[in-house]
Amino acid sequence: MSVVLDTPVELRPSREPDEVAAVIQAVYKQVLGNPHVMESERLATAESQLANGNLTVRGFVSAVAKSDFYRSRYFESCAPYRFVELNFKHLLGRAPTDQAELSEHICLCIEQGYDAEIDSYIDSDEYQEKFGENIVPYYQGAQTQVGQKNVGYNRTLSLYQGYAGVDSAFSGARLVSDVAGNGATKAAVPTTGGRLAAYKDATEKTFKILVTGSKFDSPRRVSTTEYIVPGDRMTPQIQRIHRAGGKIASITEVV
Repeated sequence: MSVVLDTPVELRPSREPDEVAAVIQAVYKQVLGNPHVMESERLATAESQLANGNLTVRGFVSAVAKSDFYRSRYFESCAPYRFVELNFKHLLGRAPTDQAELSEHICLCIEQGYDAEIDSYIDSDEYQEKFGENIVPYYQGAQTQVGQKNVGYNRTLSLYQGYAGVDSAFSGARLVSDVAGNGATKAAVPTTGGRLAAYKDATEKTFKILVTGSKFDSPRRVSTTEYIVPGDRMTPQIQRIHRAGGKIASITEVV
């Protein structure tokens, strides 16, 4: 099976109707994780703005990633690690490279909110260098490149499920063990059915959350606290830490 996943789809200045339609379809497929999008779920206003030149492809990608469709499927229904790894896949076309990237984005989402997390990818230098204003993001990281470590290639490939795969079918992270432990990732090519073999869900694992600035026992005391949390309780624990004014320094898997 070929693993050259996509060729770039670009919206040219002419904005011919067929080209606009192809770009819209490509953005929905890439950013939303290959779902079936019903007519009522389409972003009619953003599509119109893209067609008449009032919105760039990058702006349309942002609108789709901030839509209720994306938020309900990947933020509200997934484990935090899964949400972040899919943001990398959908918006930068690659897997996260290390634990620092994962922790940084989980903390950003908790501390600054959902929109800030999405903006951090779309407004990044990496996005601009790869896709600019008018190229739809694609799985660039799943093709071997000069200067790219093989582990990045394998991890991106592990997130890819084939043309029939739908990202919302899985709520648990795929790469949490390999990234948290800085371990090797075995290359896994999707089967003809479009899905990879089963993997251990992040909700079955245990994580250590290191928090600074916590004030649970005294309003005058700033402390550093460690929490050992099952994967299926990470989201409510992170929310409690955030409400209490704590700052998450790192999240690592307990081996």
